[in-house]
Amino acid sequence: MSSETPGAPAPTARRVTRRGVRALAVAGAAALLLGACAGGDATEAASDAEGTPTADTGTTDDGRSAADITVEPIEPAREITDTHGTTVTTEAEPERIVCLVALCDDMLTELGIVPVATNSELLAHPEFLGPEAAAEVPVVPGGFIAPEPEAILSHRPDLVIGLEDTHGRLAPALEDATVFWTVQPENWEDSIAYLRDLAALTGRTDEAEEAELAFRTRLAEAEAEPSDRTALIIYGSDENFGVAAPGTDVAAGLFPGIAHYPWESRGIEGTYSLEEILAEDVDVLFVETLSFGGDDAPLSEVFAGNPLWESLTAVREGEVHEVDPEVWAKGRGTRSLGIVLDEATALL
Repeated sequence: MSSETPGAPAPTARRVTRRGVRALAVAGAAALLLGACAGGDATEAASDAEGTPTADTGTTDDGRSAADITVEPIEPAREITDTHGTTVTTEAEPERIVCLVALCDDMLTELGIVPVATNSELLAHPEFLGPEAAAEVPVVPGGFIAPEPEAILSHRPDLVIGLEDTHGRLAPALEDATVFWTVQPENWEDSIAYLRDLAALTGRTDEAEEAELAFRTRLAEAEAEPSDRTALIIYGSDENFGVAAPGTDVAAGLFPGIAHYPWESRGIEGTYSLEEILAEDVDVLFVETLSFGGDDAPLSEVFAGNPLWESLTAVREGEVHEVDPEVWAKGRGTRSLGIVLDEATALL
């Protein structure tokens, strides 16, 4: 959680319509968001007695409130302790940030910051920077698995953000030269906590509050009208596939609230077979094709012709949907997860 600056004044109360919040929080995605909002009346957000942004997202079929969303104010801070107990201290607001994990790119985009270098392709997505602007951001050589410390430091970063289980080993090479922060999100709540912490460090608190409110509102709307269809996310390449499960995959963690999603994590070594998937009678299948260089065929095409694959209800009914793995598998932040919600609910 972010540490707060003692004695800081409470933020001014704000009153924002749900439609307005979305437009502010997801700049560059206006067409998609307006489409999502056009079907009903805009419900105004309220401000509680503390001046904290809230939103009423409507009611469920039985008349209960779908959600009463409260976003706590964020205070600027020079030191935070994150959701997994890592303490990060900066002498000033970081301005030159290198991203070694796509969650970093996601958070920076929400805060209105462009990284000085990255090793993710997420920024090229049209709802982030887009391909032309993303092409102007230098790429860290060495790829996601082995980014080169010398190349990272050549960008004179005052903050480097990586993934703990992949980049933690870089600490000896980076920590004496810059501030190095490793993150490890397990669910969307972690993603929000990391966004709030980065906002506190960079001073972009208003931007983070708007992004959090927009995402929570979107999630509450999806959960208020869940689909009764069985959904599944698989990922992989060359007929080697895994099942994205809550607890190990942040995007998959959204699905139990918006559809029937009977898939549980079996750990790093655990797998599911096509026979098990067939037994669950999957109605809608989302496929993340992971490319490791070259022109890998979509995973759904690789499986075509396999009798078990062709027996799946989703395959027979034309409900197999290839999705962007940069967003669905790697993004992990509020902007990526908002896109996942929009795309998933439109198909469920």
